[in-house]
Amino acid sequence: MQFFPALRPLIFILGPMLSFLGFAMLLPASADYVSGNHDWVSFTASAVISVFLGGVMIFSGSGKIEELNIRQTFLLTVLSWFLMSSIGALPFYLSFHNLTFTEAVFETVSGLTTTGSTVLTGLDSAPPGILLWRGILQGIGGIGIIVMAIAILPFLRLGGMQLYRTESSDMSEKVLPRVARLTAAIVGVYFGIIALCWFALWAAGMTSFEAIIHSMAAVSTGGFSTSDKSIGHFHSDLIEWILTFFMIAGSLPFVSYVSMIKKRGAERFNEPQIKGFLFFLLVIILAMTLWLTLAKGMPIWHALTASAFNLVSIVTTTGFTSEDYTLWGYFPIIFVLFLTFVGGCTGSTAGGIKYLRIQLAAGAIRKELRRLTMPHGVYTVRYGGKPVDNDTLVGALDMAVIFVVCIILITLGLAATGLDFTTSFSGAATAMANVGPGLGKIIGPSGTFQDLSETAQWLLTLAMLLGRLEIFTMVVLATRGYWKDVFV
Repeated sequence: MQFFPALRPLIFILGPMLSFLGFAMLLPASADYVSGNHDWVSFTASAVISVFLGGVMIFSGSGKIEELNIRQTFLLTVLSWFLMSSIGALPFYLSFHNLTFTEAVFETVSGLTTTGSTVLTGLDSAPPGILLWRGILQGIGGIGIIVMAIAILPFLRLGGMQLYRTESSDMSEKVLPRVARLTAAIVGVYFGIIALCWFALWAAGMTSFEAIIHSMAAVSTGGFSTSDKSIGHFHSDLIEWILTFFMIAGSLPFVSYVSMIKKRGAERFNEPQIKGFLFFLLVIILAMTLWLTLAKGMPIWHALTASAFNLVSIVTTTGFTSEDYTLWGYFPIIFVLFLTFVGGCTGSTAGGIKYLRIQLAAGAIRKELRRLTMPHGVYTVRYGGKPVDNDTLVGALDMAVIFVVCIILITLGLAATGLDFTTSFSGAATAMANVGPGLGKIIGPSGTFQDLSETAQWLLTLAMLLGRLEIFTMVVLATRGYWKDVFV
């Protein structure tokens, strides 16, 4: 297959994505126009550019399209993220906020990858368009790009399940018989949960505008807020508990919701990764509550609320903060750094290594330890009562190892720009895991990423994309075997 003919179907599929992104820009443009802010011009110009490019790609890529092969699917996944990130940065770059192109791309990638790290300050007085655009990016980033791809490919009779596996590689069971129905169900569940979160936050005292932005950020496990103080701005335990609930909801497998809605019962919520994940959250919340109460003399209700909200925010890779937990002491700092790696469930919007992989990796380690003590025994790792094949176990271990290796390499790169170890390591970890805030005075819960050098910001931008695309999806494009006999 020739190179450019092989790219044609990818161009045709990417076109509607860009057009959708352009039409989405009209929402913040309208918000700014109504409020009398001149940024509506930037959003409108960006929308025109995005829709125009999308239309050109649809026209140039039209024609008879055969089913995509696996290598085209990998490339489509990566190109969609890079293209959406580049075009999505235009409103930031063209706005009246004097962002550099590097900062604009960083903010956009942080939104689309649902990381939540920011280079913006003065959010409390920021125009509504910028705040809404940040929320929309995270709403899209949660599952939007994945779901759009699944919807487009079956419509073209290309089949999109392999792309969905690229984004959520451990979910192979087809809960619904047709990919289109699966897509529609996930879209409905996703926005249904966002709507419930919006209503709950509005009823708890947020304005309608604040509620919609924070509901998209919570369910997508993104973490962008409308205030520099994040959720601490609201001084409301009720809001914190509501967001805690919906952050957890966003970090559970969406297929389980689909199964439950399709009247197959809640049996999917009995799977080991969900039960293990929820139990893990309970244990760490109680442990931190106990420590804050005994070691810091914090009132037990405040300790429980602060622990639940901030620890759930870190584990689910959301990145909201209600207070600066680095002021709690050295134990919480190390504890939070450890939790940064964990992540939510596979098949959710959360980042990190993923709890299922940790379970499988732990099972593989236990298996090898037992083999050392009884070499002639036959040992099997089971998940949900079913044996797990060795390739799956090795894959879980490989992912955990390469995840840590990437963090080490990015830490070295950040340190080379002059950053201290705490900032470098926590910045690399929070970017790879798509968490948001790091540690230290610069990028901690009370800081931003604005003061980092452009080199450091580009390194973290790459790390956010690597983490969101499960590392191997990008790395495979750098191998010689991938480009051999181009797309044949």
